Formats: sequence, structure tokens, C-alpha cells
Amino acid sequence: MTVKIGINGFGRIGRLVCRAALKHNDATVVAVNDPFLTVEYAAYQFKYDSTHGVWDGEVKADGDCLVVDGVRIKFFAERDPTQIQWGSVEAETVCESTGVFTAEEKAKMHLTGGAKRVIISAPSPDAPMYVMGVNHTDYQGATILSNASCTTNCLAPVAKVIDKNFGIVEGLMTTIHAATATQLVVDGPAKGGKDWRAGRSSLSNLLPSSTGAAKAVGKVIPALQGKLTGMAVRVPTPNVSLVDLTVRTKEGCSGEQMMSALKEASEGEMEGILGFTTDAVASQDFLGDKRSSIVDGSACIHLNDNFHKVIAWYDNEWGYSNRLIDLAVYISDK
Repeated sequence: MTVKIGINGFGRIGRLVCRAALKHNDATVVAVNDPFLTVEYAAYQFKYDSTHGVWDGEVKADGDCLVVDGVRIKFFAERDPTQIQWGSVEAETVCESTGVFTAEEKAKMHLTGGAKRVIISAPSPDAPMYVMGVNHTDYQGATILSNASCTTNCLAPVAKVIDKNFGIVEGLMTTIHAATATQLVVDGPAKGGKDWRAGRSSLSNLLPSSTGAAKAVGKVIPALQGKLTGMAVRVPTPNVSLVDLTVRTKEGCSGEQMMSALKEASEGEMEGILGFTTDAVASQDFLGDKRSSIVDGSACIHLNDNFHKVIAWYDNEWGYSNRLIDLAVYISDK
């Protein structure tokens, strides 16, 4: 059965979720809502992407629809989620990707217009959080849920494998993260005004920043609650990020044993979610990679049998968008 997706917010993630859905065998997009775009501008932004390239197909605006390779996508322009008529196009699952309606009560407003479920494309303060390959099988019918963050989607599979095989006593994570739309091109007032460094130019600075991605792992893997925390360093690249996870393990293991466990998982139960390589790779080698997390075996280091640093790459836009669609498909018949 093909899952009919609606998208609220046609920004970076909204557009890439749309691309991912249209490339998925079991999903399609029936509607998009964005009050800040005309349908003509939405068609332009969908077709031309500076990072992921031009869409290889026909994209046009036709009346109140965005048409992609013959697929007609109804375009709404409502500011109030309760006014979006998702039911009129039989949208079953809404991707809430504005970054505004992340709380369960706010995301629930989409149900008024006829949606059956809402997946928030960001961490939520109160909605249940699911990461494909980690805890998605725990889903029990929630109508409002979160796909966590791109960094949690990278970190959690790695942490799950390490904890399962060796036990994690504690750990620190740093994500070397590509720039995002919350940053400024030149120095100016930071959006929100709280993080002053976020107002510095994203083109010319490495910017330490906070992230809740590591702590969020405890929500999807309860055994790791309180054992992980972390930070981010924003860097002047448009896409592809890196997780640097340093852990102290309960059971001792050699570096080779650690790598073997991660490689085995990438070829078994986590195939398609977790990857593994020992090639001398760089960030651009993972542009367009659909996997959540790719361990770089040749970049990992080990101080002793209980202290390990694991490096994993992720396309923070494309990998995350594909996981959101995978989650939408998974929960559609639950």
C-alpha cells in the first residue's frame, strides 16, 4: 500500500522529504503547505537544489498544484494548521517540518484537517521519538511522533551496537556539523538572540554550539539515559556531517573487536541504516548517501580496551529525509 504524505513547511527538509517520498516505492506526496511560497516558487525551489542537484524529471506549477513527473501535489498556503484540508487529498501522514509545531499539542492541530498521523521532523519536547533501526519496532500507534534529529539518527545506531556488545558506561559526542538555515551568511543578530555565536558568519567560522542529540539517545535507548551528552561545531560546508563519539565501555574489547561488531551490524540487522568503510574518505563522498550513519573504521582510535573513539559520517539532509519516509511507511499499517 502506498502511503500518502502531506508536508507542512517546504524548506530544506520539507523539499528533501518530498524528493525522498517520490523516489520511494511505497510512498507518495499528495499535498504541501507553505504560506511563504507561491506554487511557482515552490516548483522552482524543488527542482533546483544547490546541494543535491537538479531534479531529474519534469517539475511545474499547474493552478494550485505542484506537478512532479506527472504526480499532482496540492499546494496549500495556510498559516493555521487547523485550516489545512489534508483530508481533501486523503493525506494520511503529515511531515511537520516548519520547526515551529514541535510540541505534541501543536502538531496535533494537523489532525483537525483530516490527517491520521503527524511525524515531526525535529526533536519534540513531549512526543514519542523513534529512530529507524534502533527503536522503531516499539511503535504502538501514537498519532503524533518525532523522527528525532539527523544527528540522533546517526549516533543512536552506533551507540546501540556498542552498548549491545560491550556496554556503555559513559560517553561524550561532538558532531562536526554542516551549516544550516538557522545560521547567518554574514555577522548579524542571532536568530532568537540567545546563542550569540550563532549570529557570526557561517562562511568564515567554526562555531561551537549546543545540541541535544546525544541526550536524546537516552529517549530511544532507555539503558543509555544519562550516560551520553554532547555538543556541535558548525562548519562552513553546505551538507554532510560527522559524529565523533568517545565512550568508556563496561567490557573491555580491542579496537579490532569494536570495528568487527560495527561492521557485522552494518551487514546484518542494520543494513541500510548503518554503514561501514575503511576507505580514506572525505565528507563529500557521502553526499546523497541514504544511510543514517557510516562508521569510518580507518578514522577511529582506541586508547585502551575500555576507551574508544568512533567516527561516523552522515548526510544530515538526505539520510534524515529518507528515514522519515521509512518511518511513515513502517507505521502506516500498525
